This record gives sequence, structure tokens and C-alpha cells, in this order.
Amino acid sequence: MSKDQHPAKSFKSNRKKEDEDPGKLIKPPDQLELTEAELKEELIRTLTAKNPHAPQNLAHYKFHEAAYKLTTAVNHLAVHFVLEGCLEHQDIDETRVTTPEELTEDATGEEGEDSADEEGSGDGDADGDGGEEEEAVEDDIPAEPKVTNQFNFIERASQTLNNPLQGRSIQTIPPPRRNYIANACQWDIYDVYMEELQKRENNKDNDINKKILIETPSDDITQVAKSAMLLERMVNQNTFNEVAQDFKYFEDAADEFREQEGTVLPLWKFQYNKARMMCVTAFCWNFVYPDFFGVGLGSYDFSKQGRGMLLFYTLKNSTYPEYIFPTGSGVMTLDIHKQHSYLVAVGFHDGCVCVYNLKNKGQDPQYKSTINNGMHTDPVWQVRWQNDKSLNFYSVSSDGRVVSWTLSKNELVFTDAIRLALDYTVSDGLEGIQDLTNASGTSFDFHPQIDDLFVVGTQEGKIHKCSKNYSSQYLKTYQAHNMAVDRVKWNPYHPKVFISCSSDWTVKLWDMDYSVPMFAFELNTPVGDVDWAPYSSTVFAGVTTDGLVHVFDLAINKYQAICQQPVVNKKKTRLTHIEFNPVNPVIIVGDDRGIVISLKLSPNLRKKPKGKKGRDLVEGPEAEVAKMEKLLSLLRELEP
Repeated sequence: MSKDQHPAKSFKSNRKKEDEDPGKLIKPPDQLELTEAELKEELIRTLTAKNPHAPQNLAHYKFHEAAYKLTTAVNHLAVHFVLEGCLEHQDIDETRVTTPEELTEDATGEEGEDSADEEGSGDGDADGDGGEEEEAVEDDIPAEPKVTNQFNFIERASQTLNNPLQGRSIQTIPPPRRNYIANACQWDIYDVYMEELQKRENNKDNDINKKILIETPSDDITQVAKSAMLLERMVNQNTFNEVAQDFKYFEDAADEFREQEGTVLPLWKFQYNKARMMCVTAFCWNFVYPDFFGVGLGSYDFSKQGRGMLLFYTLKNSTYPEYIFPTGSGVMTLDIHKQHSYLVAVGFHDGCVCVYNLKNKGQDPQYKSTINNGMHTDPVWQVRWQNDKSLNFYSVSSDGRVVSWTLSKNELVFTDAIRLALDYTVSDGLEGIQDLTNASGTSFDFHPQIDDLFVVGTQEGKIHKCSKNYSSQYLKTYQAHNMAVDRVKWNPYHPKVFISCSSDWTVKLWDMDYSVPMFAFELNTPVGDVDWAPYSSTVFAGVTTDGLVHVFDLAINKYQAICQQPVVNKKKTRLTHIEFNPVNPVIIVGDDRGIVISLKLSPNLRKKPKGKKGRDLVEGPEAEVAKMEKLLSLLRELEP
């Protein structure tokens, strides 16, 4: 460093400048140049009591579980300064400080006592004057004061007693022994190895799940998840209190003045923001919990296929789904098991079928079909559980296969029930029945009383009555529609009646013993879906692409709908599906924008026939069958 650059000299020069001009502000060279507006701007800093450096993955050893467990309670207290005090209470004798005056008085008293003792023990020959002189001399000598303990130090020592050692010995009973002899063949060894392999795979899955749980940061809201869900439902019911009151108590008084017409009252609207532009492709109510239903989201535009979503809503909370399952392909159909309500069968656009278990915490399906175990090659249009007891469901696809899927321990076992063909021919040779070209299945439904019987709708507009006992032929074929059959459903009461709808603007009523429909309803626009009412054998409803909901009661009017009401804007939105609630007088409809709307039926749409005295008749399944049979006889008389 040169002499001119010496730091002491530069410091002196700066100090000199400061002395010359004391009013001038000296700014550091690295200070920012800010404007007046930036200097006047207020910057708000919020201080929180949360320590950002506190660890989030603490584990404590729990002795009653003999394992380390993660803890969610984090101590955010940070100690910056600790000072131990030296103050002690003044009333304690050990800490009391003796003043010099007190020390002087104590010394004087002790000396007086000593002199008195000396006088008492002196010789008898001693004179009294001599004793007085000695006392006077002693009084003249000043006593030396004791030096006080300025540090208040007290020396102490103690010794504790050690506990005596004890010895203890225990002799255990030897374990029992038994001689075992067995012969093992090759298959026994193979079975043992397979069981061990399966156990290791299960342990790997459990370890992966544990790692995921450990890696995910713990959130305190998980401990109050159920309470938060109940609180959310209470808040929503208070927010939509008027809708809840309408759902429970509202009855349209105008139905008394119009005997053959009814209305639907809009209730809740269900919408999920991440599924806003998806199309509602499937509905299904839960028969165990009537307020719970599932919604499948995908797309019917085959040029714009993408991801899908599976949502589950409840009428108690319309603002947010109870369960959310994102899928890699668009959901085309779903069905909830009637007895095991936590099992949901789902069909996708890529030909895959899955079974979701709502009891599992993950978002992956419990069972999934692959190319190696019978996966469809075309979109799956419908899945349906066979009955309430067995864990078996069926699926139909555009590849012409109706497949039976059985839930085993770890996989889906498939069996082809029937392969749909455009035509079946019978030859005299040994080959028997031969199919020409596969037909595309679009919908199917099982008979409510006969498990082996089902009807299948095709893309060519035909409906085939099939049986699981005959996998290579149809029992009957109906020339149903001019376009694809969108939906076919059996009547829940009458064993011979089913209904179908199509995009050719028609809804047709069928008797399985007749090849022609018993009645056809023209709705003047493509029909998206149709469904039977669970409370009557003559009531059904359908939705059309112009945003209308049509409700028919064949016992009141066989030619026109007793309710025809728009629920969405027909220029921007079209309805796709409809479904009746199994218990409450409510229907839900879905559109092509991912919105689900719940509607309440007015009394005229669900009224029971009157008796002679004007009272409602208590009808059962037999009465509903008789009512439908009477209607069929009237329709047969109307045939040319």
C-alpha cells in the first residue's frame, strides 16, 4: 500500500471534511438511490410466531408401541438470551449479611463474659484494685471487627447413601417339543415359494405407502379432518338454508289446479373448477347412502380426448366433492355396488375397466384391467354389477365384446360372455354357428329378476336379447332405432317391459315378447338419456340436447309428457344424462360443461292414484305390475 493510500490518513481527511461541513450528510458508496415516492412508500412486514427453522420431521420413541412415531407438534420457541440471577431472599438466615456495628457489639459482649470468668476464678490473695486496673486496660483496647463475607459464600458438603445391590435369578420352563414328519413334493415347494413371493410383494407395497406417508409433510388439519368436514357441511347448510328447506318441505301448490301437469324445482348445483370444461358422461346413486352419488367426467368428442375425472358428491355439501379421482383417460361409465357401496366399477375411453375402493386413501384403483387380462380395444360404454351378492360386473364396448369381470385377490379375471355380431348364420357342418362381423355395443341392462337374461343396444340401432347360457347366438333381435341406441333399461316392476332411447329423437317402450315397440315418443331433438322412476312402473324421464327435461306418466297421459321444462340454456349447453334418486323425489341432470343440477319433482309427477273415498292407495310391486299390464293391454288394442 502506498503512503498516500494509508487508511489512517484517509480517515483523518474524512474527519476533517466532516468538521469543515457538519451539516452535510455523508452516504456510503453502496447506498441505493431512491426517489421521493419510493422513500414515502410504506413497507409492511408481518411478524409471526412460527419458527421457519423449526424441524418438521421429529420422531419420538413410544414405549407402549415399541416404535418411533412422527410427531406433528413442533416447538416454535427460540431462546436468544439466558441470564441466571444471583438474588436470594433476605429473610433466610444463610443469606443474611451482618453489619459492622453488630459485629462490634458481639465482640464486646464476648470479652465482658471472659473477664468476668477470670475474676471469678482468680486467687484469693489478689487485690480488688488490681482487678479494676486490668479491666480499665482492657476497655481501652479497641476490638477488631470481623470482616463480612462480601460474596455470600457458604461451604457445604453432603454424602448420599448408595442403594445396596441385589441379585435375582429366574429359571424358566423349557418350551414343549414335538416331532413332525412330512413328505414334500415339487408342487408343495412351489406353493411355499409363491406364498413367500406374495408376502414380499405385499411388504414392498406397505413399505412404499409408509415412505409416502413419511415423506409427506405432516399437517395438523389431518387430526381434525372429520370435525372440519362436519363443520363445512353445517356452514353450507346454513348458507343454502332456503334450498334445504325447499328440498324437505316445499310442495308446489299450483299442482292442485292442474291435474295432468307438473314442474321440477331447481335445488343445488354441483360444479368442480378443475372439471369445468369436461362433459358429464355417467351418473350413479348410492343405494346405501341415498344422498351420495358419483359423477363420471370425460368427453364425447373423439377428436379431443384427454384426461378424465371421477367425482363423488353428497346433497349435504354442494360446494366441493367428497372424493376426487383424476384419471388418465376420459370416464365413460360407472356403477356403484348396491350392497358393498364402497366398490365402484368404472369404464374408460381407452378400453380399460377399473374398480375403485373408497375405503382406500390413495387415488389409484384397487383393480385395473390390462392388455394381458382382456382389456377392451375400444371405448367402454357401460358397466353394470350383476347382482347384490357376488363381486362380479359386466362391461360392453365398441369392440363387440360383452365381458364378465370377477374380482379375485389381486387381479380382475375376465370371461367373454358374448361377442356381438351384425348377423349370425347357421350351417349344416360341424362348425355350427358362425359370426360375420362384430357389432359395436353401446349399452346393456340385466333383467331385474332373471340373472342370466340381459338386453344389449348397438351402434347400428338394434337391440339384442341375450343370455349368459348362450354365448354364440341371440335369443331375439329388435329393429329398434335408426341411429345408435344410447340407453336401454328394464322396468323395475314389470318383468317384460324395457325402454330405449336414441339420437333419432325417439324414446320407445318395448315388450320383450313382441318384435315391434309398444309405443314410440317423438321428442323432436336427440335424446341423451332415459331412466325409470323407482316409485312407479309408469313414470320415466328423459333429457334432450336442447336443455329440456321430459317427465312421462303413462297412467295419466300416454301421448305427451306431463312435464317439459328447460333447465339450461339450449344455445350454450346441452344435457347428457339423467338419474332418479332411489329414495327421495329428486332427479339429477348433467350437461356438457361438467355441471350437475338437482331437481325436485312436484306432487303431480309422483302422486299415487286415488281410491273411492279420495285417499291415496298403498301400492306394492304387484299393484305396479298390474298397472303396467293394464297399460300394455290398452296399447295392444291401439295397434293396427
